[in-house]
Amino acid sequence: MFDQINGLPVHALVLHAAVIFVPLLAAGAIAYAIIPRFRPRLGWAVALLGIAAPASTFVAMESGERLYDRLLDQGLKGRGAEILSDHMGYGEVTFWLSVALGAVSLIAVFATGRRNASLPKAADIGLAVVMIGLAAVSGYYVFKTGDSGATAVWGQY
Repeated sequence: MFDQINGLPVHALVLHAAVIFVPLLAAGAIAYAIIPRFRPRLGWAVALLGIAAPASTFVAMESGERLYDRLLDQGLKGRGAEILSDHMGYGEVTFWLSVALGAVSLIAVFATGRRNASLPKAADIGLAVVMIGLAAVSGYYVFKTGDSGATAVWGQY
């Protein structure tokens, strides 16, 4: 299921979904956290991205593992294997961060998204701090994952 579609690696076909959805979730979560008046307009998008981002990173991670196994079977070794191993490590961290950001974002939307719904000020600030922190770290790891993947494909090793 995660290996190939019509002879093409699934990873090459799906990785861009994660590259798009995780930063969109991060941006939406930050906006949702710091601009309460936008919450009614942003809630649906943040909720959808809270599901789509982790799902896309899961598919990218699983398909990447299948591609890595295929490349090892074809004789990949040395510096190329090291770069891909690093890439896989970044990808796994990105997955777990996107799960955490998605979960916290969904909690925030469902806790504050109804008309006149609000949390105590301390809880709202705490949730905002967690969302912003997870968004920042998620963005960083999406970059590191993509950069190491691009280096593996296009760089000199």
